[in-house]
Amino acid sequence: MSLIKSISGIRGTIGGKVNDNLTPLDVVKFASAFGTWLQNNKNKKDLTLVIGRDARISGQMVSSLVTATLQGLGINVVDLGLSTTPTVEIMVPELNADGGIILTASHNPKQWNALKLLNEKGEFITGENGAEVLALAESEDFNYAEVDDLGKYETRDDAFDIHIQQILDLPMVDVEAIKAKNFKVALDAVNSTGGIAIPMLLDKLGCETIKLYCEPTGHFPHNPEPLKEHLGDICELMKKENADVGVVVDPDVDRLALIDEKGEMFGEEYTLVAVADYLLKHKKGAAISNLSSSRALRDVARSHDSEYFASAVGEVNVVTLMKEKNAVIGGEGNGGIIYPDLHYGRDSLVGVALFLTHLAKENKTVSELRAGYPSYFMGKKKIELTPEIDVDAILSKMEQEYQNEDVSTVDGVKIDFENNWVHLRKSNTEPIIRIYTEAHSQEEADQLGDDIIAKIKSLI
Repeated sequence: MSLIKSISGIRGTIGGKVNDNLTPLDVVKFASAFGTWLQNNKNKKDLTLVIGRDARISGQMVSSLVTATLQGLGINVVDLGLSTTPTVEIMVPELNADGGIILTASHNPKQWNALKLLNEKGEFITGENGAEVLALAESEDFNYAEVDDLGKYETRDDAFDIHIQQILDLPMVDVEAIKAKNFKVALDAVNSTGGIAIPMLLDKLGCETIKLYCEPTGHFPHNPEPLKEHLGDICELMKKENADVGVVVDPDVDRLALIDEKGEMFGEEYTLVAVADYLLKHKKGAAISNLSSSRALRDVARSHDSEYFASAVGEVNVVTLMKEKNAVIGGEGNGGIIYPDLHYGRDSLVGVALFLTHLAKENKTVSELRAGYPSYFMGKKKIELTPEIDVDAILSKMEQEYQNEDVSTVDGVKIDFENNWVHLRKSNTEPIIRIYTEAHSQEEADQLGDDIIAKIKSLI
C-alpha cells in the first residue's frame, strides 16, 4: 500500500488499485475534498485556486485531473504549469487567490506524486484543516457545478519572473555585491523545475551557471533527495570546472544543499546556519528550527545576541513558532530556508540569493565560511519494538530517567546534554522509536544512539 493520506496532503505511487496507490480516482476524490472544503469555509461565490507542478513524469496527468475536478466544482483555476513549491506559494497571495495545490512528491522517487494544499496566504493548511479535508474525502459529500457554473481556466507564464523579482527587491539581497564577485556556480537540479528557475535567478545575480541535470524531463538521474551519497557527479564537476559554489535542489526546489569549491558537501544542516549567520549579524531576533535540527543554529544565534527556539518537526510547526516569536529566520535542517520577509515557506531560491550575498560580503571561499561554524555530526538510528509494547510509556520512562537534564516533550522526547543531544520520536505507523543524535564527532553521535537504545531496552 503506497497511498499516504495525511493532514498536509495526499501522496502515493502512480498506478495500481484505488485507495492503495495514487490512482486517477484518488486524485479526483482528494481534489474534490479540498475544493469542497474551501467552498464550505469561504463566504464568497467565485473561488480561485493556483496550481503548479514539478517536472515528474506523472505531473501533466495529475495536473489535468486536478484542474478538471476543480472546474467541475465551479472553482476557477490559474495554472502555473512547471513551477516550484515556493513559486506557487508566492503566487497565491500575489493573485489574491483562495488557495493553491502543489503537485509534487518533493524528494520522493519518480514513481511518486502528491497534492500539497495551501491556504489563501500561500502557506500549508493547518493540521486541523487537513483533518477536515480528509474527513470530506472519506464521506465523498461533493456537489459539482452545473454546466453554466463551471470554473474558468487560465495559465500564467510569468510566475518565475515575479518570484525572482521579489527576491531581488529584498534589502538583504545585495545584487551588486554578488555581481562584483562573478561567481561560477554549478547546479544539479535533478532534471526538474529547479533547472528552469535557479539559472534565471543566477543570471540576474551576474553568476555563470554550469548546468548538470537541468532539463525538466522528470527522469531523475539519481535519487532526488539532496544527500551526500547521491551527489557524486556534481562534486566531481565542481573540481573539474573550478566552480566557486555548488547548488543542489530537490524536484520542487524547497530544499537547498551546497557544495564547496573543493567538491565537498557544505552540510545540509549548515545551509540554514550560514543564512542565519548573515541575517542575524544585521538584525537581532529569533531563529527557529525543529527539534531534530543541528545545535549549530542555536550557537550562531547566541553569537549574535539573538534567541533560538525549537519547534516540533514539520514545516507547519516551524512556521507557527516563527510567527509566535516574530523570527528573523527559520527553517529545517534538511536545507529548508524560511525567510519571512519574503514568505512563510521553504524556498531554495531566496536561500541561494541570501547565501551568495553572505559569501560575497565575507570575501571568503565556501570552505572557509564553513570552517567558521561549530562542527557537529548527526546520527540516525531506530529501535523496533513488538506491537504490544506501549511506545508512549517507554518515552515517558525516558523522560523520567533523564529528568535532571534539559528535556523537551514538545515532540517525542528530546534530551539536551551539555555536549550533545538525543531526540526520540515514535513512528505514527509502526512500533518504532526513531533516534536522532548530535555530537562533536560521528563516533560520539553513533555511540550516544547505541547507549540510548540500550537504555530503552533496559526499561522494557
